[in-house]
Amino acid sequence: MATTVVAPAKRWAREYETIYILRPDVDNDRAEKIVDRAKDVIARLDGTLTKLDNWGKRKLAYPIQKNNRGIFVYLKYVGFNDLVPELERNLRLLDEVVRFQTVLLAEDIDPASVAVDPEEVKYLHLEDEEVTEDAELERARSLGMVPRAPRGTASEPPADRQEDRGGAEATPDKEGAAEATEEAAAEEAAAEPSAETDSADTDREEG
Repeated sequence: MATTVVAPAKRWAREYETIYILRPDVDNDRAEKIVDRAKDVIARLDGTLTKLDNWGKRKLAYPIQKNNRGIFVYLKYVGFNDLVPELERNLRLLDEVVRFQTVLLAEDIDPASVAVDPEEVKYLHLEDEEVTEDAELERARSLGMVPRAPRGTASEPPADRQEDRGGAEATPDKEGAAEATEEAAAEEAAAEPSAETDSADTDREEG
């Protein structure tokens, strides 16, 4: 009697983004070892890293574990349901990592269809200098990691979030806030007639 061979069910993967923040005093060699650990976790659980980016050192909106700055690292990868919990567990165990956040980008991805550009998964060392706000920081905002405070207002963190490691915060634009304050003051002054003008108009009417 012939035996029927049942093909294993196809596993569909998901695409994720993870951003994590390192303490500002972490050197390039240690930062690269942490990246290698994340790569190992992804590979061990049959995932595929498709993009790796070092966004450099940036100011934080408020101190996280007494740090005012942090080094942002961005990962994009494809994997299965067990990958994210294991990756985040490893990040949580590292003292150098002060915060991280993962976002689901897409579902039902065929792992065999994922192409990787070797240049996109290299970890590039950056000079030890502060990076200005740019498109990468806007990407962090889209992941919910940066508060969108109105211009001209200060952003104060809730007390219970200062030691939270799930979600990053970046500094509001202080110069922009100052400019907005000055513009508002100028507009208010232009809208209100001066006392000298009122007095001159009265004198002309009496004459």
